[in-house]
Amino acid sequence: MSSCLQGQQTDTALPQHAEIDKRKIFSRLLQGWWKDRAQFSRKKIARDCPICRYHGTFLSVGRPSRWDTRCPNCGSRERHRLIQLYLNDHGLTLEDKSILQFGPEKWLMRAMKSNPKYEPADLYSPIAKYRLDITKIDRPDNAFDVVVANHVFEHVDEDAKAMREMFRVLKPGGIGFFSVPINLSREETYENPAVTDPDERMVHFGGTDHRRFYGRDFKTKLEAAGFKVEMYRREAHEEVKWGLLRDECIYVARK
Repeated sequence: MSSCLQGQQTDTALPQHAEIDKRKIFSRLLQGWWKDRAQFSRKKIARDCPICRYHGTFLSVGRPSRWDTRCPNCGSRERHRLIQLYLNDHGLTLEDKSILQFGPEKWLMRAMKSNPKYEPADLYSPIAKYRLDITKIDRPDNAFDVVVANHVFEHVDEDAKAMREMFRVLKPGGIGFFSVPINLSREETYENPAVTDPDERMVHFGGTDHRRFYGRDFKTKLEAAGFKVEMYRREAHEEVKWGLLRDECIYVARK
């Protein structure tokens, strides 16, 4: 496994919320208590959001519930904050870049609302602006400065083809941000084509429509598509500070 980059936070690389919305935070904390009271059964440790600068209690999200995951001010989750930290560390900005994102997420859609070169795409997502197939992207070669796919490849039957397509549409010198559900204790990705029942897929792969559970060879798979890849994580104590998953990396892929 490659070593992980570390660094100090610099100027933010995505547009920041103008202020902390205290009314929205209170409303979301109240909703969080109503939906998942167990998360408040222990003392809450304040976390920091590098996207909106909120400092305080984070909320649970998902089923089963992951505590201390969602920023109540901007709604960011772990992988969103990890990407923001990478951008901050490397002094990068996305505001003027041509971007293709599969599996669009509201955090980036909000940040890129003034960027006409941002394309949120998917075959099924109701918030996607463009209906595109990641295994057959209807865009020319070398079209985008940045490509993003968070928790997308595990849903795709032909994930290697999807990776090659993302490489094809990325400009030389461009950058991709990818994340997947991953088991870093295993070298090889776990796949079993015989598992097709949604309930069985949940217990095998962690999702009713997941096709696999990636291992450390996810990096090798991206490299086979042509990318030069680095893994990005933070120090253990910083995972607590920023509310990050302990077993999640952002795979930064360059062309």
